[in-house]
Amino acid sequence: MIPFSPPRVDKKTTDAVTAVLLSGWITSGPKTKEFESKLADYSGNPTTLCLNSATAGLELVLRWFGVGPGDEVILPAYTYCATANVVMHCGAKPVLVDVNANDFNISVKNIEAAITSKTKVIMPVDFAGLPCDYDEINNLVKKSSIVSLFKASSEEQKQLGRILVLSDSAHSFGAQYYGTKAGTLTDVSVFSFHAVKNLTTAEGGAIALNFPAPFDNKAIYEQLRVWSLHGQNKDALSKTKAGAWEYDVVNAGYKCNMTDIQAAVGLVELERYDSENLPRRKTIFDAYSAELSKHSWAELSPYLNDTKVSSFHLFPLRIKGATLEQRNSIIEEISKNEVAVNVHFKPLPLLTFYKNEGYKMDDYPVAYDNFKREISLPVYYGLSDDNVKTVLSVVIAAVEKVMGQWRDD
Repeated sequence: MIPFSPPRVDKKTTDAVTAVLLSGWITSGPKTKEFESKLADYSGNPTTLCLNSATAGLELVLRWFGVGPGDEVILPAYTYCATANVVMHCGAKPVLVDVNANDFNISVKNIEAAITSKTKVIMPVDFAGLPCDYDEINNLVKKSSIVSLFKASSEEQKQLGRILVLSDSAHSFGAQYYGTKAGTLTDVSVFSFHAVKNLTTAEGGAIALNFPAPFDNKAIYEQLRVWSLHGQNKDALSKTKAGAWEYDVVNAGYKCNMTDIQAAVGLVELERYDSENLPRRKTIFDAYSAELSKHSWAELSPYLNDTKVSSFHLFPLRIKGATLEQRNSIIEEISKNEVAVNVHFKPLPLLTFYKNEGYKMDDYPVAYDNFKREISLPVYYGLSDDNVKTVLSVVIAAVEKVMGQWRDD
């Protein structure tokens, strides 16, 4: 069986984790601090806070910015539920907009049409690792007509004076936009280091802070760090110093810090990310594209052009003219031949919770059209050239079998 996206775990990984286990300190500590520093150096943003998930990161940023009941947050209908769930957690309203037909990313035109005086945040999602159109989005929130609509209700909102751009960069660590890496493309970005991501810490995420002056990003880091530790003003490592047991709790925070065990895995992955991981993923993308582009039924998404370089996280193949039933039949045929594929994602209005909240799939026709025809192919470091050839032959045979049958009918 060719799996979809297993993590890379080798002796370097196990040695790093074992060293932490034997060090006597396994929760947030020196390895987490080192990982945060190296992540910020890699992306080029002022400072980065590591957490136990990207979901926690998104929610912490929303709460820090003062998002709450009566507020609206604009995000794509085509995303994983976590993007919208965190908005619901804050008591605010997710305002869903349709996506681009070519690359699955949020439509800037649709963002502008959705902005109201209640809009506090725009959350673009870098689908499959391809950055959104950030120049357009960043310019949009600074337009005088848009700024005049903004109604600040917290000190942080007053200081920014406009809509916050919070990038859901769960897929895009290492991606580039006009030569600038994800993490520095907006006010703040959040990465995911989940088990299936390009860079994994088993579970984990990070907030890449990049606020403009007069914000102090290091001060914001400290505020968010406290939020991630029950609102406690000292972490566990600080309290172990002689006579340093005294602490205070300054807010009713959460518990979502990253451990040194997770950070140890991340440090190994980060060290070889540009030299091994990304080049291998690009080679797989290139091989898929070269072969599939020969077939008229294959619709491929951009992953590399003059302005954008993907992180090569997902390879989303769309089958031209396929119905939902045909797409599902193709996946069944592929599975019979021991190749694992996936679908990214079910648009939010198709999920029971959001359907019950009143969102209708008919309002997002592009998202649905992309979804019903999409199949994500395996991409991971250990996928061999022979595996790639097998995936291609199995996928091509399955598509032609199913689509041929339907055409004959």
